[in-house]
Amino acid sequence: MRRREFITLIGSAAATRPVAARAQQPERMRLVGVLMAYAESDSSAQSWLAAFRTALAKLGWTEGSNLRIELRWSAADPDKIRTFAKELVDLRPDAIFGVTTPVIAALARETKTIPIVFASVSDPIGSGFAANLAHPGGNITGFTVNDPAVGGKWVELLKEIAPRTVRVALLFNPATAVPIQFFMPSIQAAASSFPIEVSAAPVHAKDEVEGVIAAQARSPGGGLIVMPDVFNEPIRELIIALAARYSVPAIYYNRFFSEPGGLISYGELRVETFRLAAGYIDRILKGEKPANLPVQAPTKFELIINLKTAKALGLTIPDKLMALANEVIE
Repeated sequence: MRRREFITLIGSAAATRPVAARAQQPERMRLVGVLMAYAESDSSAQSWLAAFRTALAKLGWTEGSNLRIELRWSAADPDKIRTFAKELVDLRPDAIFGVTTPVIAALARETKTIPIVFASVSDPIGSGFAANLAHPGGNITGFTVNDPAVGGKWVELLKEIAPRTVRVALLFNPATAVPIQFFMPSIQAAASSFPIEVSAAPVHAKDEVEGVIAAQARSPGGGLIVMPDVFNEPIRELIIALAARYSVPAIYYNRFFSEPGGLISYGELRVETFRLAAGYIDRILKGEKPANLPVQAPTKFELIINLKTAKALGLTIPDKLMALANEVIE
């Protein structure tokens, strides 16, 4: 080989070596914060989170390889929610996944730039998280938990399963619940057609819940709608037990109330929402902006009936309702 050719060959190899070296470098570890509104001991929340992680893995995000998740469980404690929101934002993650309205409100106060994907938020526009559903416009997008029309559905289903119902109380904590006016138009419209008297029953601590349920039992025809509220979720067994003790028929917004003994529930398939949220996190990690990802409403709802509880209340489930149920718990 002539000297000139040898020098050219060496120069070419040197020029290509940095490119090859860069190509062999491992993919940058991405950081995703997750703020759950539930207690770590909540088995339902654990199953939803597992679905979220599994969906991310199917999209190519492997924890410990190219993904790190910083997870916080707030157990519906407003102080913990605020503290953990600040902690996660201070870590400067590539994205944050948050669950429920109080969690997203806390995260929104901490950052206007870090992408946030939400689940289990009922009214993102009314809460100030998005300019509109098609084009959220800021750093927050995600998946709503309810259509406002579902409020009327709760009234209809409660009347159908407990036909003697003539009045219902709406159980919620004003500090943590979805704003009640989000559901009231559909609730009032359905109630007026039966007719059923509707009253708000705000509580601020779990020791106030018994008073609400006892009041519905003082005369025949009382019923209860347990409203979407992170406050209600960790005390669901207490609510279910009190409804049974006072023989008050109650309808709930998620199957994790009907599974341990709640009479009937109707709401979105939450595990599916968590899977979809993983898809948005994937798109954001690949460069898309939350402002351009539309807020999506739930498309899958499920009706769960606890037949054992119905029998204990002396209720006979209509055949039509049994046929509509996604699951009947015996």
